[in-house]
Amino acid sequence: MNVLVINAGSSSVKYQLFEMVTESILAKGVCDRIGIDGHMKHTPVSTGKPVFDGNISLPTHTEAVNAIIDKLTSKEYGVINDLSEIKAIGHRIVHGGSKFSTSVLIDDAVLSDIKSFEPLAPLHTPANLIGIDACTNAMPSVPQVAVFDTAFHQTIPDYAYTYSIPYRYYEKNDIRRYGFHGTSHRYVSAIANEYLGNKTDSKIITCHLGNGASLAAIRGGKCIDTTMGVTPLEGLPMGTRSGSIDPTLIEIIAELDGLTLEEVLDILNKKSGVLGVSGVSSDFRDVEKAAGIDIPTGRIVQIVGINERCKLALDIFNYQVAKYIGAYFIIMGGLDALVFTAGVGENSAYTRKGICSLLNGVGIRMNKSTNQFRGASELIDLTDEGSTAKVLMIPTNEELVIARDTKEIVG
Repeated sequence: MNVLVINAGSSSVKYQLFEMVTESILAKGVCDRIGIDGHMKHTPVSTGKPVFDGNISLPTHTEAVNAIIDKLTSKEYGVINDLSEIKAIGHRIVHGGSKFSTSVLIDDAVLSDIKSFEPLAPLHTPANLIGIDACTNAMPSVPQVAVFDTAFHQTIPDYAYTYSIPYRYYEKNDIRRYGFHGTSHRYVSAIANEYLGNKTDSKIITCHLGNGASLAAIRGGKCIDTTMGVTPLEGLPMGTRSGSIDPTLIEIIAELDGLTLEEVLDILNKKSGVLGVSGVSSDFRDVEKAAGIDIPTGRIVQIVGINERCKLALDIFNYQVAKYIGAYFIIMGGLDALVFTAGVGENSAYTRKGICSLLNGVGIRMNKSTNQFRGASELIDLTDEGSTAKVLMIPTNEELVIARDTKEIVG
């Protein structure tokens, strides 16, 4: 059974085609710069066929989906003969509100519900809907499944997801903490628990650290708290997002610079975080290099002439991650495993070392020698002798989670 996984963003469509008997990837790629000038990279996997990497016209998401179909079925770049070999399509949907705690088959009622969540995720929901519509137009008879970023966090208790604002905003408008990166937290926590021997009462903290970053506290396989909120802006500082701040700063910044509410929110979402503090980049690799850090080993190799603001940006990030880990350690009454994943968590030896060095007070010890790697393709145990919990790096695989859910639902 072949399953096509679609991740539609505001100006891009990422995709992977899975053969689900062996869960192997047949092809993967991305169409980006949609609505601008258009670019596509398509990679056939294990077929010997060439990679397509070039500019193409992509005025809308519909053309992007059509381009994906064309490359999947073409003689030169294709991995299937025709569309009949695609049996189902799985979509990453950012926001499922309070209604969806599991993945679901998409029908008119589900589409209506997704549309109703647009005020909660105005940047992501329209792109998700366009991706579904484009696939429906291209493959009208193929069943489609929605896999929600928020679903895994629906087990969070009310005292953890309720904001201390007038309760009517929750009752009438569903304003509450939802959390995101759910498919990633779900995947790596399951791998971690398997490594622990499938404990029924496991206590795991997963750190999805990338340009977008969030933590989740997972007890007995269920999420009990997470750092992101009603939107992905809450919680940790990230590549360009501020993370949690004093809300009054919105008014202060607006008055200082004569800005509208929308302009201030744009600053908090797109010009803050690591980029805002460092003034150099939102890419942790650029910031680490400017801070005098050897990226593969995480060692400080330069002291004189470094960019102090870059070092400060990294210190702020590591401190905030460690602070949330400490809080989750307390509310779970201990910890069995601390998991690092996603772009920064999987690749930054400096970030992992910096965070763990702040956790000695709760007995977490990481082996600094084992930590010196980037881009490992499987679980690496970073635990040092005497640690009160396992320290693990587990590569995430959100696309595989989506493909598995889609296969299970479509049957």
